[in-house]
Amino acid sequence: MLFKKRATSENHRYLSWLESLAERNPLTISRWFICWIVIGIGSGLFAGLYWTVLELLTHQLRSFQGASLLLVMPLAGLIIGLIIHFLGNPGEISLIVDNIHFRGGRIDVRKNPSMLLTSLVSIAAGGSLGPEAPMVQVTGSLGTWVADRLHLTGESLRTLSLAGMAAGFTALFGAPLGGAFFALEILHHHHVLEYYEAILPAIVASCASYLVFVLITHLGIAPTWGFPQYHVDRIDDFALAILYGLIGAVAAWVFICIFKVCAWGFEKIALPIYVRTTLAGLLLGILAFFLPLTRYFGHEELNLVVEGQFAGGLLLLLAFAKMIAIGVTVNGEWRGGFIIPIFFTGACVGKAVALLIPGTHPALAMIATMAALNAAVTRTPISTTLLLTKLTGFTPFAPILFASLIGFFLSPRMPLIRSQLKTTQHSFQE
Repeated sequence: MLFKKRATSENHRYLSWLESLAERNPLTISRWFICWIVIGIGSGLFAGLYWTVLELLTHQLRSFQGASLLLVMPLAGLIIGLIIHFLGNPGEISLIVDNIHFRGGRIDVRKNPSMLLTSLVSIAAGGSLGPEAPMVQVTGSLGTWVADRLHLTGESLRTLSLAGMAAGFTALFGAPLGGAFFALEILHHHHVLEYYEAILPAIVASCASYLVFVLITHLGIAPTWGFPQYHVDRIDDFALAILYGLIGAVAAWVFICIFKVCAWGFEKIALPIYVRTTLAGLLLGILAFFLPLTRYFGHEELNLVVEGQFAGGLLLLLAFAKMIAIGVTVNGEWRGGFIIPIFFTGACVGKAVALLIPGTHPALAMIATMAALNAAVTRTPISTTLLLTKLTGFTPFAPILFASLIGFFLSPRMPLIRSQLKTTQHSFQE
């Protein structure tokens, strides 16, 4: 029995009601299963509402183009900085990982207002970060909230927080299995087995969240990006996937170096946070003025790269500029997640490589490079493979997995998500 403490009388009556419901149900649904479903439904409702509001704001701000971005983007940065100044710093994915490992799995619901407001402004204005971070933080805190209502602690609390995180990932990516594994794998590969008890809760909550999100937004049923169909029928394709994996790993090293340079630069600015966020907005506005595709997190822009006709040099320039945009957005204290922006960067690099190698199918080059780059940066080879299979509709599973593993094993020793390093050291000490 996972419940280790006796609930209060009110919660005891609630659990008794759940048990009686389970007894009447021919499927004998357990109270834990109902908890996971409730977290998934709540997460799907939140994600659907968040996405709807984000779409409305983005539609309004997307109309600003060209030179107007030199005013709009810094103004958005100022608003972000003022929100953080008055409501507090909502943190980032490193803080969430740290909370899961070292703070009992508790994700603080009090950080949600700041995260919601800053992320909405950041993403809608055109920062190079996506909505996965706010979704994961809020849905993860929902799992913590449910655990608190049931007076759960320890592994039971951590499991429900992880279920909420998985539901948040799934709502964005539309891949219940990939979202569930990503929530566990992002904690670092050494700890996936440590949290094996959370796998089933994460999958159940993800499925519930996915259904609710689809009903609200009608997104996530078909592949997100329209890659051309491709069938693996030669052994050479696996050799090419490994080659693209190597290229994606090199791109990851370049990205992490750029990211650290951006971090160093912003650390030198000893000014109030709203000054740093405003400066970041100006830099992002300048990048978007010269290269409009660097604006936003790449959800729609990636299709333009897939379907458009670009020179190889322009694609490499766009990938390099996108790396800078991600580094500026994150270190400039704008809020959001960098998974989809990394996919966009990998697609640019992969298509550029395909143009340089005669007879290469661009779909294989782009998706394999996307997989390796993301696996190297986030250290999530399994879930990256599952997510890209769903997002791209690329049915050959093995080449993506090969590229993801190459990227993972060639990733820098110092991870981009700093709290993953702590877990690695902790694992070796054990």
